[in-house]
Amino acid sequence: MRHVIALDVGGTGMKAALVGADGTLLHEDRRATGRERGPDAVVAGILDFAADLRAHGIDRLGEPAAAAGVAVPGIVDETRGIAAYAANLGWRDVPLRTLLTERLDSPVALGHDVRTGGLAEGRVGAGRGADRFLFVALGTGIAGAIGVDGRVEAGAHGFAGEIGHIVVRPAGTPCPCGQHGCLERYASAAAVSEAWAAACKDPEADAADCAKAVTSGDPNAVRIWQGAVDALADGLVTALTLLDPRTLVIGGGLAEAGETLFTPLRDAVRRRVTFQKLPTIVPAALGDTAGCLGAGLLAWDLLKTTDGMEVTT
Repeated sequence: MRHVIALDVGGTGMKAALVGADGTLLHEDRRATGRERGPDAVVAGILDFAADLRAHGIDRLGEPAAAAGVAVPGIVDETRGIAAYAANLGWRDVPLRTLLTERLDSPVALGHDVRTGGLAEGRVGAGRGADRFLFVALGTGIAGAIGVDGRVEAGAHGFAGEIGHIVVRPAGTPCPCGQHGCLERYASAAAVSEAWAAACKDPEADAADCAKAVTSGDPNAVRIWQGAVDALADGLVTALTLLDPRTLVIGGGLAEAGETLFTPLRDAVRRRVTFQKLPTIVPAALGDTAGCLGAGLLAWDLLKTTDGMEVTT
């Protein structure tokens, strides 16, 4: 059965699947990334995982994977197939596409993790049917994916969608990127966790705990949460002014708060728009499977461009 390898590499874990031409998940697996062993060991682990998936396809499906799609974090040169930099994995300028192509003896597509997840949300998830969408992931940081007619725009240098580094509070909190007042310093899950842990003097408290306290009416939680929502709305209005998306898809850990986030966020964005058209604001639908599903789409897209095959997804 013709299939592809889909592999989503995260800071702590890797999710993988063998995916059929109709999008069916024929096999799924997970492994630890093993970043504590260093960048070389992480790369070796990715190559070994991919090789094991190829072997499984031969053994169970009767043939090797026709292609592979791999999503990785950090700065990714998708055109050259290079994982340029990832702070949480410690690597620089890894020719990952070449290494995987040699190991698998098949074509490989390399993508940025958030853009790849956005691709899946746009085609088969919450943004399905929208000709223009913006996917925003609220996790440890904040990143986005700009969707246009079923594809995701990487930008001229691979930096498109870095909404987390829109400055929303000039002269505000320093950001590791070198700026001050970046959106992700106020509205990421990590930022909310940090603020709530300090407020309740519990170093183990996180954003999910803050959301629960908001629903119970805790004034400190409400203040912290509203500050994050206001900052997020400021950043999103800047983005929608530039991009004019039809649908705005919000995912990541902070989005798991559901309407505790979405009700005030929709209101905050609505209050800020003037001439702009208000997009539909919806939660992501695919959860932590988005990156893996998107990697499968990258692989099928690669085959479509190389051998003219029509793919239904």
